[in-house]
Amino acid sequence: MEKKVAPKKTAPKAAVKKEAPKAAPQVEKNKYSPEELQEFKELILAKIAKAEKDLEMLQQAVAGSENDVSDTAPTFKTLEEGSNVLLKEENQKLAARQQKFIRDLRAALIRIENGTYGICQATCKLIPKERLMIVPHATMTVEAKEASKRRR
Repeated sequence: MEKKVAPKKTAPKAAVKKEAPKAAPQVEKNKYSPEELQEFKELILAKIAKAEKDLEMLQQAVAGSENDVSDTAPTFKTLEEGSNVLLKEENQKLAARQQKFIRDLRAALIRIENGTYGICQATCKLIPKERLMIVPHATMTVEAKEASKRRR
């Protein structure tokens, strides 16, 4: 009779784990590069130029909105004057808003010069470039702005 020999049992080989190469740690950026700041500066200067033209038009509209209505009937003259006053008030509000916009843009230029542009005043984190391209005078991230509105 033939003797059956059981196959030799061997210890299982230790599984060799292949580790993915370690990526360089993500360093959170805390400042924009000089090239990016120059890009923002050019954008802001262009917005200031346009805003100043718009402001000049609004100021001319406020100063020169005296339409001559002497040839119309007295009833229409009263209505016309009321309309002119309302239009003048609206233009003054728009002009004041435009002046504030220009002031905020100029403040952003100062922040570029002193190296604080793009840093959130509330969190000290970098404001996303996408936000600054849309609102170049922003001083807070969207999250910080919303949080400050909720506190009011």
